[in-house]
Amino acid sequence: MVDHEVDTSAGTAVVDAGAVDRRGTLGVGSDGVLARVRAGAGELTGALRRVAEHVLSDPEAAARATIVELAERSGTSPATITRFCRAMGFDGYADLRLGIAAETGRARSAGWTVDIGREIQPSDPLSRVLDQIMAADTRAMHDTAALLDLAEVERAAVAIAGASRVNIFGASGSALVGEEMQFSLHRIGVAAWAWNDVHEGLASAALLRQGDVALGISHTGQTRETIEMLAEAGSRGATTVALTGFPRSPLAELADIVLLTASQATTFRPDALSARHPQLVVLDLLYIAVAQRTHDRAHAAFRRTAQAVDGHKAAKGATA
Repeated sequence: MVDHEVDTSAGTAVVDAGAVDRRGTLGVGSDGVLARVRAGAGELTGALRRVAEHVLSDPEAAARATIVELAERSGTSPATITRFCRAMGFDGYADLRLGIAAETGRARSAGWTVDIGREIQPSDPLSRVLDQIMAADTRAMHDTAALLDLAEVERAAVAIAGASRVNIFGASGSALVGEEMQFSLHRIGVAAWAWNDVHEGLASAALLRQGDVALGISHTGQTRETIEMLAEAGSRGATTVALTGFPRSPLAELADIVLLTASQATTFRPDALSARHPQLVVLDLLYIAVAQRTHDRAHAAFRRTAQAVDGHKAAKGATA
């Protein structure tokens, strides 16, 4: 049954056609359609949220459906479908259908969509669990590549390369990702610190100044402690960078530079956990970009740090 409602302020999305990601985050190629929908779904409410959930639940069926059929299946109206398309950055439903069809076709031919969306059962053999994890991670990597704005990565790399101090903020699992980035930057001579305690992080952020960089990591972009630490750094003049899966989250809204990641949840691996690998890939890209822009200094620092720990490696042919 199609509902012919008019989306009022109580039941419509947070975003609209004129407010779609003013940083241009959603302006990606057709191979990022589903990633775009997945990233934006959390910001939608009411009828538009139902359309997003239906498209994500069966993309191939959505690509084959007419606008009336999709409206009926999602319990909305053709007008809502049109608004959804505009909220996702498309001129109309035809563009959305073509984008989904092209993406699902490429994924099927590449062979990496096997079992995506299937719950892992307690009786599943490890071979099937491995296939499921690989399929989900591969999909998340492709989605992240489609969402990521390389111009933003470039801006962040330039800022970090020229910074006298880099602070990295994160809590829980995001803190582990931040520590990995801090270690990588230290190896090439970048003065970086990772903070997961809000008191210590705020104290460190308060000492930042113009020319320094603060990186906040949160998949949801709603972790209060990370938001507070990044906001404090920004108030002191530091360039702020957010690594998140949601372009209109509070963390993204306060950052100067936003780096987006996608995730593909599976049983026992909700979004926050499944986002870990894409986060590491984006940060690895950022680290390499910084190393490229500080090549001589980075190369010398990496050589010295490698020599410093070389004596702790077991000699070839040695036995325990």
